[in-house]
Amino acid sequence: MDSHNLLGHVFTRLADTLATDFDVVELAQQLVESAMTLLPVDAAGILVADLDGRFQVLASNSEQAHLLELFQTEHERGPCVRAYHTGEAVIVDDLTVDIQRWPEFARRALEYGFQSVHALPMRMRADRVGALNLLRFDTGRLSADDAAIGQALADIATLGIMHRRIATQADMVNQQLQTALNTRTVIEQAKGMLAERGGIDTDRAFHLLRAHARSTRVRLVDIARAVVDGADTTAILDPS
Repeated sequence: MDSHNLLGHVFTRLADTLATDFDVVELAQQLVESAMTLLPVDAAGILVADLDGRFQVLASNSEQAHLLELFQTEHERGPCVRAYHTGEAVIVDDLTVDIQRWPEFARRALEYGFQSVHALPMRMRADRVGALNLLRFDTGRLSADDAAIGQALADIATLGIMHRRIATQADMVNQQLQTALNTRTVIEQAKGMLAERGGIDTDRAFHLLRAHARSTRVRLVDIARAVVDGADTTAILDPS
């Protein structure tokens, strides 16, 4: 499939998701994976603000990306936090040169092999939700076309959350977002338990968790909650 058709396919799939009673966490994960498919990036994550204005990790494609997002939530500083507050894209095309802006974040990113960062705001007019973080092993900026695609993905994530605001009362949106964040906590717990039981890394555990949810047509959060509650995980760890 050429790049033009691939782009159309990805955005059509995301549009189909938005047309259903979608799971915000699953949508965010699809967006992160879409970024990996469409863009020359090596990791991606989504950071959002919760009910109290504190930052939380909503999605990531790897443990390294997840840890970097967690660092930003704990210290409330870094490219994503800046993009959220300003509503503008934050680009660090060489972390070794621009290390003074966020020294500890830069050091951690470099330890994981990342050389550059693009943090794209998730915002609609004056409303800001969070930021999409794109990480690369190479220095340099994304092309204008790739940056536009990345921002379009961030806008879809924003639309997904804001859609709830349009469909329900404004205070319900915050509750739904909080529920999504709580859901993510359950999923992270399940990942850790599966990783320990199966002697695998957390990325593999998450892949198996999602695959089982899809094959059984059960929501990801329900599978994760069952794992946390002590359900038998044999079918998840050994899908064959």
